[in-house]
Amino acid sequence: MSTESLAAALARAGSPVELLRNLAFPPSTFPVRPEFTNWRSEQRSWLETCALLDQSHHMTDLFIEGPDALRLLSDLAVNTFSNFGVGRAKQFVAVAPDGHLVGDAILFHLEEELFDLVGHPMVIDWVTFHVERGGYDVEVERDDNSIVRRSGPPRFYRYELQGPTAPALMEAVLGTAVPEVRFFSMTEFTVAGRRVHGLRHGMAGQPGFELFGPWEDGEAVLDALLRAGEDHGLVRVGSKAYSTANLGSGWVPAPLPAVFGDDPLLAEYREWLPVTSVGSLGGSLDSPDIADYYLTPYDVGYGKTVKFDHDFVGREALERLAEAAPPRTKVTLVWDAEDVTAAVGSLYRPGPGAKYIEMPKARYATHHEDVVLKDGRPVGISLDCGYLANEREMVSLATVDTALAEPGTEVVVVWGERPVSAKPAVEDHVQVEIRATVAPCPYDARDTYRSR
Repeated sequence: MSTESLAAALARAGSPVELLRNLAFPPSTFPVRPEFTNWRSEQRSWLETCALLDQSHHMTDLFIEGPDALRLLSDLAVNTFSNFGVGRAKQFVAVAPDGHLVGDAILFHLEEELFDLVGHPMVIDWVTFHVERGGYDVEVERDDNSIVRRSGPPRFYRYELQGPTAPALMEAVLGTAVPEVRFFSMTEFTVAGRRVHGLRHGMAGQPGFELFGPWEDGEAVLDALLRAGEDHGLVRVGSKAYSTANLGSGWVPAPLPAVFGDDPLLAEYREWLPVTSVGSLGGSLDSPDIADYYLTPYDVGYGKTVKFDHDFVGREALERLAEAAPPRTKVTLVWDAEDVTAAVGSLYRPGPGAKYIEMPKARYATHHEDVVLKDGRPVGISLDCGYLANEREMVSLATVDTALAEPGTEVVVVWGERPVSAKPAVEDHVQVEIRATVAPCPYDARDTYRSR
């Protein structure tokens, strides 16, 4: 793997957009079994019975321990830490000095001075960089995902149980009533004689838990869940269906990190960061200005997460953004079935046809940004798209002009790249316009999902 820094790669490529659009990186994959049955049935399980999703392999853990751990995290996150005691978790959101997103992850407060930050590498790298710059009395241990890890298993197993029968399944596993636990709070269970951490979580508006513990206990815990699940419709979910779970719950998985600005802190970061950690850029948005691809916390629904009760990187910029009404709002776009069918059908006629729409997740770059049009004018960005078997619809998460965020508004998504980039997953194709209708976000759980 190349150790070239992002700064060196940028100097060679000439611009961030030119570099990222043509990175020879394959699309992100989940290093677990693609399907246990078929991805359509597996998608339906989290709404109809109970889904078991193995989260052990595709995320990176950063364990942060020491007397300055909380100060470090507070200095880098837009979140408040005023009531963040042991046994709690939260979505950790970090921004650059200009207020645009670096990324997000889930932060677990495991012990008084011990935290586990879990997510894609964007935020993990950002926090690690600040640790290595010095000034914090902490020790960190990084456990990369199973694609990157050089040897051995993960430190923790992670199993997510989601769906209407999840509470009954947990009662069967525990042999007693499931304790009442607040959303995004943790408790402890005993499963198969092993101590298990349980995070009260919800996906697609359904009850459930994320269960985790030492890797060596994982097989015994999994066996107990599978045995109990036989009476509760438990379905194991593979990577194809799992990759679409964010579409219903409304989480944008990989916003482009806003690390290309002129701030001296960012220049230092680009010297530190390997180019292999950045990820590719894809989609029909083709501005030469990398800033046009940036997102703010308000663009993707994190406005309630931002709290100005502490100092953090990017605070002043976010305060200025907060003074004005958010220019864009996160929505779900429901793609027109006839237009999607026509795009897929073009592959069966003399070409080139439309860019291949992979099922169920149509992702061909790490950071995906398609132009959204209204009456031929750009009004937003479509960020992540795929097929939901429960609704029998192709949808995407998007951020659009707030004035157009009303459900029922008709827009157009431009699908495909022009010019065609050098990314391995991009073939010769033509751009097509696909009509779409604005819908609420989250979508699968639009009536019941707890707001983030």
